[in-house]
Amino acid sequence: MTGPLTHFDAQGNAVMVDVSAKDETERSATARGLVRMSPETVATIRDGKVKKGDPLTVAQLAGIMGAKKTPDLIPLCHPLSLSSVKVFLTLNEADNAVEIEATVKLKGRTGVEMEALTAVSVAALTVYDMVKAVDKAMHITDIHLVHKAGGKSGEYRAAP
Repeated sequence: MTGPLTHFDAQGNAVMVDVSAKDETERSATARGLVRMSPETVATIRDGKVKKGDPLTVAQLAGIMGAKKTPDLIPLCHPLSLSSVKVFLTLNEADNAVEIEATVKLKGRTGVEMEALTAVSVAALTVYDMVKAVDKAMHITDIHLVHKAGGKSGEYRAAP
């Protein structure tokens, strides 16, 4: 652990961190994740044969909505005025997976890591929901922060 827990007061009560004294800075975060599936499921998506529609397009929209709803889903997250949410899904036939990447930006007093991670998570869950009739054995995996910039702690970049 690198420091004291910030979401608890001296009596152990949960608190939302007071960010009012922080400077507003440009902040961004990028997260990634995977949905691993069978080769047959990849082919079903590639060939446009998913009965519910295009899972990559629907999951992209769901990821954007998820980023915007983060404070409703994660206790103690600040409601933020996001300036940009970009979610990209790629069908990786070689690895039998859907790759997901989300980047969130704002100018504010707190970071957007949770929003980027939520966007990836919601997009992955949406892919699963749309193709579960074909493949219940899919795995949602490797959801992680790959980059963060802005704020007092500066830049973070995950090891490759």
